Amino acid sequence: MAAAPVWSVDPRTGKQREQVAVEATAQEVDAAVRAAHAARAALADRAVRAAFLRTAADELEAAKEGLVEVADAETALGPVRLGGELARTCYQLRAFAKIVDEGEYLGVVIDHPDDTATPPIPDLRRYKVPLGVVAVYSASNFPFAFSVAGGDTASALAAGCPVVVKAHPDHPALSELVAAVLRRAAAAHGIPDGVLGLVHGFEAGVELIEHPLVSAAGFTGSIRGGRALFDAAAARPVPIPFHGELGSLNPVVVTEAAAAERAEAIGTGLAGSMTLGVGQFCVKPGLVLVPSGAAGDGLVKSLTDAVSATDAGVLLDHRMRDNFVAGVAERAALPDVEAPVTPGAGGEHSVSPGFLTVPAAKLAAEGEHDLLLEECFGPVTVVARYQDETEAKAVLSRLPGNLTATVQLSEAEAAGEGRGTEILAELTPLAGRVLVNGWPTGVAVAPAQHHGGPYPATTSTSTSVGGTAIERWLRPVAYQNAPEALLPPELRDDNPLGLPRRFNGRLERGDQAV
Repeated sequence: MAAAPVWSVDPRTGKQREQVAVEATAQEVDAAVRAAHAARAALADRAVRAAFLRTAADELEAAKEGLVEVADAETALGPVRLGGELARTCYQLRAFAKIVDEGEYLGVVIDHPDDTATPPIPDLRRYKVPLGVVAVYSASNFPFAFSVAGGDTASALAAGCPVVVKAHPDHPALSELVAAVLRRAAAAHGIPDGVLGLVHGFEAGVELIEHPLVSAAGFTGSIRGGRALFDAAAARPVPIPFHGELGSLNPVVVTEAAAAERAEAIGTGLAGSMTLGVGQFCVKPGLVLVPSGAAGDGLVKSLTDAVSATDAGVLLDHRMRDNFVAGVAERAALPDVEAPVTPGAGGEHSVSPGFLTVPAAKLAAEGEHDLLLEECFGPVTVVARYQDETEAKAVLSRLPGNLTATVQLSEAEAAGEGRGTEILAELTPLAGRVLVNGWPTGVAVAPAQHHGGPYPATTSTSTSVGGTAIERWLRPVAYQNAPEALLPPELRDDNPLGLPRRFNGRLERGDQAV
């Protein structure tokens, strides 16, 4: 049987643009993984890795015009948004290069023998080493930042792990172009092409997670697809870590005082956040608890005006469009659900934004309205009107894990008066990032960032954005009573690499005690 073709498709028209590749066979997946495994030694030198990451950023910037053009043709996300996303991707690569240079991520700890301790302490030296080949499953909605050169790939390469990427079918041509750029950057530093493999096709993705030389995986996508891969990773003869981002409702709580103080601003801000990128952000606010009464009514009016003024848009592919249209129709048909702005089809290839309202009491207990507590990918949100704090708490108690949770407070509440502290405590168990008086769309690449959350938001406690994302692809190892001549340079007493470390209980930065 001939391999299935891989087509680049224009979501604005639904027409095929070009055949990019063919779906990878099991033998081709095996070859890509084995080539990546063979490239591990080429990433062993930290200085080479850091230089590779910086060159990759430079090469991506140099190719920006052509990359953005193809990305827009395949995703309809627009050149402005895509140009910004590419800039973010390059910043992320350089940020990981800096982390590699600094070396703190290695977690070096050296303890000399201490016979007076109970029990006695032998000579122990600990640091972290790369896991091996990492499988990366690209996301549909971020063709640069969560794809071939995205955060999973950048952090894995920074850790010293070669990568094999399973390309997303919504942007296969872009995936091939970006992979070629990264390989060109690798060649500039003597790193073989195999350090970055790329395969296409559903079956290739299954073969990849099951390959015995794959040591870990990163995924961004649907709950159904992510859970299937997560289960496959756990069912292997040798299970491997699977860091999956699967789905999130990203609840927002608006206090009565906040609604009374700035209803118009909150409504406008919510409209901008829920329709940003045609509602295709993984941190789109999908459920908003708004008080009943005049203040809440003002917020809903502001939201209605802002969403009504928002143009229809094109989703990433027609399957997503069909799912959105069907999903919002099913939700809107539930009893006591109203649609101040009706979401749905905006044309043959587009969708119109909108939102639904429902009494919060309908969500406070299990029932036919549970569908409203599931993510609906696209430009829609659910506004649940609550009568009192008890009702709002009851809804929050039913929510699964989320990437984000947000509270909109009044000026006095933000200053510590009222229930602000209590609400933050209620939201903290629900999410990996808790926001006050902001909106969750927009995930800064920063050392303190956490992009993850309790299941089903993610399948692990790690982050996929920010400097600590590198920790997913490392494991600690300790050497006991190893002669110094046999130790890697990172663990020698004289610290020839000038690494930050904890030496006999003291924190050191290079050769300086802290």
